[in-house]
Formats: sequence, C-alpha cells, structure tokens
Amino acid sequence: MENQQFNYNYSAARNKEVENIRSKYIPREENKLETLKRLDKRVRAAGMLESLCLGIVGVLIFGIGMCFFLDVFAGGDWLAALFMVLGAIVMAPAYPIYKYTSRRKKEALAPEILRLSEEIMNS
Repeated sequence: MENQQFNYNYSAARNKEVENIRSKYIPREENKLETLKRLDKRVRAAGMLESLCLGIVGVLIFGIGMCFFLDVFAGGDWLAALFMVLGAIVMAPAYPIYKYTSRRKKEALAPEILRLSEEIMNS
C-alpha cells in the first residue's frame, strides 16, 4: 500500500511578506480618492520650500549678526547691526511668499479638486 500523506504548510507572515513584495511590481492605478488626497497635499505644501529656504537663510544671517554683537567674532557693533538688519530683511518676505504661492496653487487646482470631490460624493 502507498503512503498517502498530505502536507500543508501555511505561514501568514511569509504570505504577507510575499504579498508585499508582489504588490511593488503590480501596476497600480490611482483611484479618485487617492488623486483627491494627492492634489490636496500639493495645495497644502505649495510655497513651503521657498519660504523655509528664505527664512532659514535669513535666520542664519541674523545669527551672524548676533555673533558679532556678542563678540564671538572680532568686529564692531556696526557689523552686528548690519547683519541683523540684513537677516531681518531676508526673513521678512518668507511668510508673504508662502501665502502668495499657496493661494496661486489653490486657485489653479481648485476646479479639479471640486470636480473630483463632486464625483466621489455622487457615486
């Protein structure tokens, strides 16, 4: 008589890992909700890079002025005042640039966001 034996090996962790690897290679189509989230994220992030760079550069220049003021570097009070004022001038337009860029991106993407949200709500 033949030895008929059934072996079944199931590992949830292994199958999950295989599924995760497999999902990386399957062409993915973006649904309407994912598109809406992506567009909303673009509107919220608009202008952030520009304003952060401008603000950071301004703060660094202002910090150099503080170093002159605290006599870390050899110099005078006029250098401290110069760098501090220059840093403040560079920092000042950071927020208005952020607001302007964000408003422009919102105006540009609003029709598409409204159309997609209307489609999602009606389906």
